[in-house]
Amino acid sequence: MDSFDVAVIGSGALGASAAFHLAKAGKKVALLDKAEIASQTSPRAAGLSGQVRQSELMTQLAVRSVEKIERFTDETGEPMVFYQPGSMSIARLPEHEEFLRQRVLLGKKFGLDVDLIRPEEACERMPFLQNKSIVAVSHMRRDVYLEPRQMPLGYATAAQKLGATLMPNTCVSEIVLEDNTVKRVTTDKGEIAAGAVLDAAGGWLRLVASLAGVRVPVVPMRHQLMVTVPLDGVANTQPVTRILDANVYVRPDRGGLMFGGYERNPTPYDMSSQSADFRIEDLDLDIEVLRRLADMVAEQFPIFQAAEIAEHRGGLPTMTIDGDHVLGRAPGVEGLYVLGGCNVGGLSIAPALGEEISRLIVEGKTHHDLARMSPARFTGELSETELLEKCTQRYINYYTYRFNDQFTAAA
Repeated sequence: MDSFDVAVIGSGALGASAAFHLAKAGKKVALLDKAEIASQTSPRAAGLSGQVRQSELMTQLAVRSVEKIERFTDETGEPMVFYQPGSMSIARLPEHEEFLRQRVLLGKKFGLDVDLIRPEEACERMPFLQNKSIVAVSHMRRDVYLEPRQMPLGYATAAQKLGATLMPNTCVSEIVLEDNTVKRVTTDKGEIAAGAVLDAAGGWLRLVASLAGVRVPVVPMRHQLMVTVPLDGVANTQPVTRILDANVYVRPDRGGLMFGGYERNPTPYDMSSQSADFRIEDLDLDIEVLRRLADMVAEQFPIFQAAEIAEHRGGLPTMTIDGDHVLGRAPGVEGLYVLGGCNVGGLSIAPALGEEISRLIVEGKTHHDLARMSPARFTGELSETELLEKCTQRYINYYTYRFNDQFTAAA
């Protein structure tokens, strides 16, 4: 039986980042995935960063992640192509103007280069944007975007070079405990001994935790985006653009424009009811959802009414009831850790979260106070119906929930 200090289950951006940072700290690591390495939701993400987030803690972690993206190659030795044209957030409703002002203040508190700009300037920066019904615009000048598969693949490859063992197409069937302490992991390819197990299984996060008798209340929710064929006038220097009340985003992508958003009637997935061989490529997609979202912003982005679509993809990010990630020790089980609840923003913050969970496993503490992200925070008796309702509301009001949280806190 092979023996490891840590078995990381799930090789998306979060799991791969954790595996790299653990290997960098000198730990013997196994990175397991039921599919190919770095093949499921992470490579289907939008690849956006947003450094000003819903709380000071989230903002600090997002800022740290962008710093690590900027020096990804220096740290890992792996390639990372990214663009740093910044991002713009657009308010079409008067009440969202105050929200943008609060975000600018929060960003400036952490020394970020962020300001309100005129709608005319926003349209100059993103020429496909039309100055219609725009109330206010904020511009965060150092936000980045990237092709998403680079991150999990880069971290996994770098971890392997540091001695980590990659185990693709390996299905975990049991986490073996003795006296409520992790001892080993049973897979379809045999058993491995592990001093600690990190559940970073993405859409399968709950299923993996349940193997150790732990309930992690997250809901995988389908998220979709589309990319147009190459268009005249698209440049990588054009910023990511978000329209708050419509919950949509736009960015350049390989000469075309990416368009994604948060649908009004989202589709949750109960992974326990899916077949054992279910993969993200089996996700049931519906491009009409995106067309309806495009109709909502037709005044600002008429280009999506006629542009030919070259790619339509989707993934299964996991939602939590409070919008915070899940990071920390699993309650009641010694040696089991959880990293998930990406809330559709996990890829861009994975560098910092992987670093933090590695510190917790290796040193017993994190750099930031992450108590609010602990799996132990879910102590109440939340029914499955209530869980689904709360996570659905988080998803369909993705930007406006952030508004309500932050505005209330700032009032």
